[in-house]
Amino acid sequence: MKQDIHEYLAEFDDIPGTRVYTTKRARQGYWINQFAMSLMKEENRKAWLENEEKYLEGWPKLTPEQKQALLDRDYDKLLDLGGNIYFLAKVFSTDGKSYLQAVSTMTGMSVDEYRDMMLSGGRSPEGLRSKSKGY
Repeated sequence: MKQDIHEYLAEFDDIPGTRVYTTKRARQGYWINQFAMSLMKEENRKAWLENEEKYLEGWPKLTPEQKQALLDRDYDKLLDLGGNIYFLAKVFSTDGKSYLQAVSTMTGMSVDEYRDMMLSGGRSPEGLRSKSKGY
């Protein structure tokens, strides 16, 4: 029996701590990612760092929720709203943060704890594997 594509894609949302970057998520986060790419230009990085709220006024298609997540540097929320980590790297790089520093904020671990976990092989495959099934 052939599975409906929407049912298939919905299964990805059941994986704890994982966001699969689907076309739906890409469409949802288009303006977040365009904003992030604007930070490739030095003059835009300067304008953003000088006055973040003013810079965001130039992005009317970002939702209020997306704008707040950018201001808060809430990378988990930005991913939930369709941001792509490779584009969001422009945001945390503009702040002078490394991938390690930024991603550790998404885990509830300190930078050192996160680094040590990753150097030890990453998260254990044991534990919560399905939100809906509780295992």
